Amino acid sequence: MALEVMARARAPIPLDVAFRVEPGELLALVGHSGSGKTTLLRSIAGLWRPETARISVAGKIWLDTVARLDLPTHRRRVGMVFQNYALFPHMTAAQNVLAAMDRPDRIEAERILDLVNLHGLADRKPAQLSGGQQQRVAVARALARRPQALLLDEPFSAVDRATREKLYGEIIGLRRHLAMPVILVTHDMNEAQLLADRMAVMEKGHIVHEGLTADVMADREALRALGIREVAAMLPAVVAEHLPTGLTRLDVATGALFLPGVASPPGTRLRVRIIAHEVILSKLRPEGLSAQNIIAGRIAQIVEGKGPAVTVHITIGEDEILARITRRAAEQMGLQPGEPIHAILKSMSVARDHVARFPDQG
Repeated sequence: MALEVMARARAPIPLDVAFRVEPGELLALVGHSGSGKTTLLRSIAGLWRPETARISVAGKIWLDTVARLDLPTHRRRVGMVFQNYALFPHMTAAQNVLAAMDRPDRIEAERILDLVNLHGLADRKPAQLSGGQQQRVAVARALARRPQALLLDEPFSAVDRATREKLYGEIIGLRRHLAMPVILVTHDMNEAQLLADRMAVMEKGHIVHEGLTADVMADREALRALGIREVAAMLPAVVAEHLPTGLTRLDVATGALFLPGVASPPGTRLRVRIIAHEVILSKLRPEGLSAQNIIAGRIAQIVEGKGPAVTVHITIGEDEILARITRRAAEQMGLQPGEPIHAILKSMSVARDHVARFPDQG
């Protein structure tokens, strides 16, 4: 059920891309406004037609301009969640879901609403629901089409920061039930790192960098394309134990880091290089995430630069690490100096060559 996309156009936004998303994989499309992300989603959904394109899912062709085949949107098994959710205001949550079904089934509609944690709210209209609940209805409606691909266009931008962080956890949990390709369009690098398996950086209608999320975020050229400058800090740690999995647990002031390939014996004092753009921030301690490295800290200061990113200084005991996130993400999270914060690093983000011994240990 892989989604395969090739699309080219000269206007209104230049587009020249080709990529593949596997079943169960989430690809984040990131890049500056006007880079073609939403145009690409609309092309996949059948809401806009590029000059030259071939789009298929599981071998079934949705669009082939050479063969003059173009399935209309209602015939494409695609679920799409828009930035503003686009719910029918006069319909209840259940009715919104039923409207998306080929064969309306109230029991199935309620089952899907339960899947997105809306049990007991089926008969409420959008105006009677919170922003987060409306977002869940939009996701439920997208799933009601039994889609072969799920497209998310800035789906969290219309809700407050606390709701957004809860929804991240729900999307991560929901993905366990989804055996389909998922594409997420976002401006929020924190969000992309937290949710995506792979990332594609778009610039003027082209994919200029693509790969595993951690690899893209470690690519200096990709960071430059996103307007992110590499910043790092050294965090003292002590080797605690070597685990059967091949990881080594390092204790730091307020938590633990799990790193691959550390050969130093237990008790060795080390310094770990923490790269700021690889740090994900969350006000709530995430539950059920793949991230193994979660460190509690407190925001010391937020430094704004000339570009689109800000640097968040976080105290960890008596030491400090840095997080480099977009200004928009900082505003959406409502970050303030003095507040507690959780710094998250995916297990492979801290590599072996980021570790150095203290000078007095050779």
